[in-house]
Amino acid sequence: MEPLVKRENFDGWTQLTLNRPDKLNSLTVGVFAELRAHVEALATDTTIGCVVLRGAGKCFSAGHDLGDIAEGEKVPSRGWHSETLRMLEMLPQPVVAAVHGHCYTGALEVALACDFIIASDDARFGDTHAKWALTPIWGMSQRLPRRVGAATAKRLMFTADMIDATEAVRIGLAEYAVPRADFEREIESLAKRIVANSPFSHRANKRLLEATDGGLLDAGLNWEVEHSEGVGPDMHARIAAFTNRRK
Repeated sequence: MEPLVKRENFDGWTQLTLNRPDKLNSLTVGVFAELRAHVEALATDTTIGCVVLRGAGKCFSAGHDLGDIAEGEKVPSRGWHSETLRMLEMLPQPVVAAVHGHCYTGALEVALACDFIIASDDARFGDTHAKWALTPIWGMSQRLPRRVGAATAKRLMFTADMIDATEAVRIGLAEYAVPRADFEREIESLAKRIVANSPFSHRANKRLLEATDGGLLDAGLNWEVEHSEGVGPDMHARIAAFTNRRK
């Protein structure tokens, strides 16, 4: 039986793929359970320097499986989905959402729990909670305004409008977009560029950003000085390699 979330390891990075292509990778409790298991394993895996989350087939994900909602899905505990996405967000490695095709509502909440989003030029984003008389419980009301600003978040949430990759980049939802034909190459290139840098710095920087997000500038500057983790164990080797190349 095919996994609902497939893990593939490459040279220093991992790709997690939402794997229900026949259902447009719609999100069920089973999908979240497998995603959570992978996240738990990655949290202590020091061989992995970057995580890419994407979808199989035609799209990233069409969102929360409405059939599951209608049938009254059984979750292990209150807030379990949100807790799972917070675990994803708190991974020590950089986590990139690579979005092509549909990325709606619950799927957008999953993508927003990643450090940033890159998009294929065929990507479409939207929050349709209001269309179905639902309210978010996976993090939309908190992460979307932090990413795009309160007014833009309200516009997207109130209208349930779909936006394309160009608009997603314009408002800061996605970092950049590439043609669909180049998407696979860009995912690999981006992951390699990330893992080429110090995993110590990545982990330390994520902790600094997390601790000071949304706070006052002076408090954040003080936090950075007081809680800087200094230099990593790979610093001397990296500097030596650079200076040796110049000789």
